[in-house]
Formats: sequence, C-alpha cells, structure tokens
Amino acid sequence: MTAMLARTVLFSLAAMACSAVPAKATERLNDGMARVTDACRSPDVLGFITSNFGHRATHYLKMNIAIAEIRDMRQKRVVLRNETRPIQREYCRATAVTTDGEKRALWYLIERGFGFAGIGSNIEFCLSGLDPWYVYGAQCASLR
Repeated sequence: MTAMLARTVLFSLAAMACSAVPAKATERLNDGMARVTDACRSPDVLGFITSNFGHRATHYLKMNIAIAEIRDMRQKRVVLRNETRPIQREYCRATAVTTDGEKRALWYLIERGFGFAGIGSNIEFCLSGLDPWYVYGAQCASLR
C-alpha cells in the first residue's frame, strides 16, 4: 500500500511541476541557434529586478535611488539545457533609467531549472556603476 501511495504522490508532484513552469517557445534563427523568445522582456522578470533593486539600493548601497524605467531589452545569448547542462541560462541586456536621471546598462541572467528538483528559476542582475563591491566583476562582467 505504501508503494502505491508513494507512486501517487510522485505522479502528483510531477504533474504539478509540469503545470507550474510555463513552457517557453523557442525559435531557430538563420545562424542555427535556438533562442527562447520573450524571456528578457517578461514583465515578471523586469518587475523582480525593479523591486529588488529598490531594496538593495536602500539597504546595501544606502542610496535613495530606484529604477524608473527599463528599456531596450534584448537577449545577448542563451545556453540551452541539455544532457551536460541541466540549467538553461539566458543572458540579457537593457538600459535602466534611474530616479537620479542617469541611464545605466542593466545586465541580467535568467536561469531555469535552478530550484529544488530542477523546478523554478533564478534571476541575477547588475547595473553598471552601482556594484561597488564588484560582486559581478568590473562593469558587471560575469553577467555579460
């Protein structure tokens, strides 16, 4: 009976995982590379960056600054998931206009298949000139 219950629970978890992670459309470009569409422009991703930057600026940078607008979002490269790479990585670039009136390069990375049992995602981001401890390298080099 416990084996049957374990299989039922496992099947239920697998079904929830499939429904919780939205499928992203891929397209083949003329150069033969597959790219995931719309990930860099996702309102959820941009909203996460905007809200988390506000928290980081207040608590870590000790600055009264926020992201007022994100524009010119584009994908720089993508590393698709395969047998040797279980995590898909999408590297993006945009321009962030901050409340101090400056335009800064915004670099961000979207990782899929990152969470528990490969379910979930992670977003890392950096604004050029606002990483005083070089967490992402000089001028956000590790997210480029």
